[in-house]
Amino acid sequence: MKRIATTLLATATTLALAAQAKQVTVTNNSNFPREAEPIVITIDEKADYKSAVVSSDGKTLPCQLDDIDGNGHNDQLCFITSLKKKEKKEFLVTLHKQEAEQAFTPQVYAEMMLTNKKIKSQNKQDLYISSLTVDNGTNPYWMLHHHGPAFENDMVAYRIYFDERQTIDIYGKNRKALELKDTQFYPDQQQKANGYGDDVLWVGKTFGVGALRGWADNNPQMLLDVDKRTMEIVSRGPLRTIVKVVDKGWNPFYPEKCDNAKRIDMTTYYTLSAGRRDCAVDVTLKGDIESINLATGLINVKNSEEYSDGKGLRGCWGTDWPVSEKDSAGHKRETVGLGICIPSTYIVKELPSNSDNYTYVIKPALGQIHYHITFASDNETFPGSFHAPATFFEYLRQWKRQIESPVTIAVKEMYL
Repeated sequence: MKRIATTLLATATTLALAAQAKQVTVTNNSNFPREAEPIVITIDEKADYKSAVVSSDGKTLPCQLDDIDGNGHNDQLCFITSLKKKEKKEFLVTLHKQEAEQAFTPQVYAEMMLTNKKIKSQNKQDLYISSLTVDNGTNPYWMLHHHGPAFENDMVAYRIYFDERQTIDIYGKNRKALELKDTQFYPDQQQKANGYGDDVLWVGKTFGVGALRGWADNNPQMLLDVDKRTMEIVSRGPLRTIVKVVDKGWNPFYPEKCDNAKRIDMTTYYTLSAGRRDCAVDVTLKGDIESINLATGLINVKNSEEYSDGKGLRGCWGTDWPVSEKDSAGHKRETVGLGICIPSTYIVKELPSNSDNYTYVIKPALGQIHYHITFASDNETFPGSFHAPATFFEYLRQWKRQIESPVTIAVKEMYL
């Protein structure tokens, strides 16, 4: 408490404009350290806070405010920390109703854009957008550059196809860097020679890495009959990107017809934080979902070695062309490790692999599903990279332990 009091006194001028302060205590209850741990707290959106300051031991940390529900008012605060095993840390958070002048160095990036047919280059497109909604039967896949929203940190990059597949595809890196603003997911030959990464996975109609689908007739089902489909970049950083996918009025019985009362609204958030390989997937479903099963999983990379703990953790390590055969000129075969971690609460069954996928049949609990996806590219040269199935699968096991034993976050209000 003395440290908190001292910090408050020392930053009196900063707090002059603050409407609220919080003491945030973060505890790692695990017997292993945690790197790049995202700390997220809910804030009062009615207060309309526009900036924040997070400090610990007298040092200011990067942070960001997010408007998750899109109503124009920030409702979450995020910052990132690392903790030793069993370590407890205290942070002072101050919330302000005025915009802050301080800008943090971006550690993530996100983009979505229309294809500008006047520009022939694959990496110089300029029609940036934040959100797009299309009506039933409309497929904007070929009208969007890199076919949907793409997002990254300095280790990994993902993209989501804006069509009935909603597949998650991946971009592997050789070095730690933000690259998508330069390459736009399609590096040219000079960029490749300079060490930029590239698309490292061919996904086709598979799950890719953790796409969410319907389930009927013992097969995954594309999300074909949807009244309105929206993809939106909710947050662009500096510490995390959030992409939202809304399938409003989805007919889970397709190709059978479905009246409006049986249609389902499904909203999915994909969150990628700085310093992490994994992406969190948070799904909310509304409607008559009692009898509904869904499906997700991983693509069965050609000649891949599979790992499963039989309890929701599954991975593979394999090598294949990252593009279709007709587009393979200028590409090499890519070796990747893929992973998915689904809490047993949601699992109906784990299916044996087939030529396309490693599949899970899943079911929402209380209208929600939460799971995580991850990957690694054999091209990586930075610390913490993986180049063999054994080490990647060990990473998956440790990753699951982290997911199942989250840090505890205690917030104490300190009104000024």
